[in-house]
Amino acid sequence: MEAVTKMVSERPVVIFSKNSCCMSHSIKTLLCDFGVNPAVYELDEMQRGREIEQALLRLGCNPSVPAVFIGGEFVGGANEVMSLHLKRSLIPMLKRVGALWV
Repeated sequence: MEAVTKMVSERPVVIFSKNSCCMSHSIKTLLCDFGVNPAVYELDEMQRGREIEQALLRLGCNPSVPAVFIGGEFVGGANEVMSLHLKRSLIPMLKRVGALWV
């Protein structure tokens, strides 16, 4: 769990993902299309990916991917990120943490 906390504190936007997850791909595409440069950790490519996935589940990330952190805080998965976007709350949140400048 400490590793996850350290990872999410290093960048304004962090996504825990798996290459095989279509929802992870959708969220990465959405944020990158906005101009965000998130730190993306592909759990299925990492040596300690399974351990990190278990830590994400303990933090309440269910399903474990995609898990999106903005400003060091857990925002949620694909449903939560899309809901924020549809409510027009996502871009202001990204601006607040310095992930977007426009």
